[in-house]
Amino acid sequence: MLDDLDRALVHALHVDGRAPFSRIAEVLGVSAQTVARRYRRLRAEAGLRVVGLADPHRAGRAQWLVRLTATARSAQNVAEALVRRPDTSWVKLTSGGTEITAVIHAPAEDGSPGPLLLRDVPRTGGITAVSAHCLLHTYLGGPGNWRRSAQALDERQQTALAYREPAEASRQPGPEDAELLAALERDGRAGQGELARATGWSATTVARRLAELRAAGALFFDVEVDAGLFGVRTRALLWLSVRPADQEKVARALAGHDELAFVAATTGRTNLVAQALCRDPADLHRYLTRRLGSLREIDTLESSPVLRTLKAASPAMALPSVRRKGPAG
Repeated sequence: MLDDLDRALVHALHVDGRAPFSRIAEVLGVSAQTVARRYRRLRAEAGLRVVGLADPHRAGRAQWLVRLTATARSAQNVAEALVRRPDTSWVKLTSGGTEITAVIHAPAEDGSPGPLLLRDVPRTGGITAVSAHCLLHTYLGGPGNWRRSAQALDERQQTALAYREPAEASRQPGPEDAELLAALERDGRAGQGELARATGWSATTVARRLAELRAAGALFFDVEVDAGLFGVRTRALLWLSVRPADQEKVARALAGHDELAFVAATTGRTNLVAQALCRDPADLHRYLTRRLGSLREIDTLESSPVLRTLKAASPAMALPSVRRKGPAG
C-alpha cells in the first residue's frame, strides 16, 4: 500500500503531470530530492507513469471500444498482439480470460476502426465473436481522474499546483505535432531537451507548442498507477442499457460515483459503459445492487470482471520494467 507521501505525489501528478519536482516538493513540504526519489521508486514498483495524450475529439479522431471473444488457447496471444499495436490502449482480459476488450484509436480521415477490425481481426484464428462500440462521449476518464487516487491534497495545495495556462494563442494539433505527441505518449514528463531531439525543434519551440496545445485543451496528462495499491482487488466493466431520454441524467450520476473510473456513452445494444474499481467482490455487489439498483432508469446491466490489464491509457508501450496497470486498471 502507499503511504501518505506516495498518495500526495500521485495526486500532485494528477493535478499537473509536468509539474517540476521542486514545485511539488514545496507544496508537500519535503525536499525535491525526496520527491524525485519517491517518483523513481513508484515508477519501478507501482507502475507509476505520466503520459501525455491528445484529446481525441479536438484531434479529430474517433475511439472504438472493441470486445473480442476468443478460445481459451488463443485469448492470451490475441491480447498480446493488441498490446503491441500503436493504435490501441486499455487492453484487458475479462470474463474468465476468454474475452478481450480494447480501445482502438481510429484514423482521423474517416473515423472507422481501420485495418484492425476490417482486415486484421478477420484473419486471426481463435476469435469467435467481435463487437465494436464507438465511444460517443466521455463523462469520466481522460482528463478526469479516478477520485480515490486523488484525495490526498487539500484545496490550497491543489490550487498551488494547478497548471496556469499562458495568455498565448492556442492552436489545435496538426500533422506537424506527431513526433511531439508520440514522445509524450511514451513519457509525459520527458524534458524539453529530450522532446527537442524527438521533434527536431528547438527547446523554445517545444515549450511554446506544449503551452499552445495545453491552452487549447488539446493535450492532457494522465497518470497510470496500480490501482491495487489503493485497495482495489475487484475490477469490472459494466455495460448498461438506458432509455435515450435518460442517458444524460444517468451518465452524469455515474460520473459522480467514487467506485467508477470511467463512464462513456457508446453505440450498440448497450449505450453506456463504465469501469468499477472495488475493494472486493462484496464491495462490487453492494455497488451494483444499492447504488446502481437505485437508478430506475437503467433497464439492463451486464458486468464483466477484469482479470488483467495488459495496456493502460497510452498507445505507446511502457518499458519492460514498468508494470502496465493504470488508474482504471
